[in-house]
Amino acid sequence: MRITSLAFAMTLAALPVAALAHGDAPRKAAAAQPMVETGFGRTGDSRKAVRTVRVEMSDRMRFNPDTLEAKQGDTVRFVVRNSGKTMHEMVLGTMKELKDHAELMKKHPGMEHDEPYMAHVGPGKTAEIVWQFTKAGEFYFGCLMPGHFEAGMVGKITVR
Repeated sequence: MRITSLAFAMTLAALPVAALAHGDAPRKAAAAQPMVETGFGRTGDSRKAVRTVRVEMSDRMRFNPDTLEAKQGDTVRFVVRNSGKTMHEMVLGTMKELKDHAELMKKHPGMEHDEPYMAHVGPGKTAEIVWQFTKAGEFYFGCLMPGHFEAGMVGKITVR
């Protein structure tokens, strides 16, 4: 009985860590996301979204659409669907940030992180990112799973 209780307690203790894994972990609701400020915007409030953009990811290593436009100050709800058979993700950022993160992912493919500008989406699943674009400029989104970004799984967002 003690061994069973100990095993159960260890399993429960491991659950919070597993929930943060880079893999197929469930995505937190937008309201539960921490407020994050970046050079390309900040965590958005879903109640203030001015539009919803549906983005499809596929095993052809492409996003559809792969170019988007927004106005400075806009809060956009991205509904990200993975129509493929492998894990994909959509990560917003500058090109330098995406390239740096892609390199890090090659070295640590199981790296744990869950930021409000990322959606990790298992095959056949859908997730959301709610983001406010606070600065004008050219920003990007990419799948940083090892090899995907390099295969061309990247898109561009122009904020005017």
